[in-house]
Amino acid sequence: MNIVISNSSDKPIYEQIAQQIKKMIISGELSPGDALPSMRFLAKELRISVITTKRAYSDLERDGFIETVTGKGSFVANQNLSFIREEQLRLAEEFLQKAVDVARSSDISWAELSELLELLYKGE
Repeated sequence: MNIVISNSSDKPIYEQIAQQIKKMIISGELSPGDALPSMRFLAKELRISVITTKRAYSDLERDGFIETVTGKGSFVANQNLSFIREEQLRLAEEFLQKAVDVARSSDISWAELSELLELLYKGE
C-alpha cells in the first residue's frame, strides 16, 4: 500500500492516511474483502505513532469504508461503491455550498470562485 505523508500539509496525518485509503477503495485499487496492513505495521512503515494509524482506521470504519475483525485485522468493507461515491459527492456538495455562501456574502465573483476551485482541484 503506497501512502504518502506530507508534513507540510495543513491536514493532520491521520486524515491524510484515511483520505488516501478512501481514494484507493473508491477507485477500485482496493476491493471489498482486501486486508489492510495492521495498524502497527503501517505506523512502522510511515514512521508515525500507532495512535495516528488507529485514528485513521477508526475514521474509515466509522464512515463505512472498512471493517475490523478482532484478532484478524481490518478489511475493505463490502459496501456498494456507488453508495460510497454518492456519500462523498454529498459531502463535497456541503462544503461547496459553504464556499458559495461565503463568496456571495463577500462579493467574490463566479469567475474568481471557479478559478480558485480549479486551482485547488488541480493542485491536489
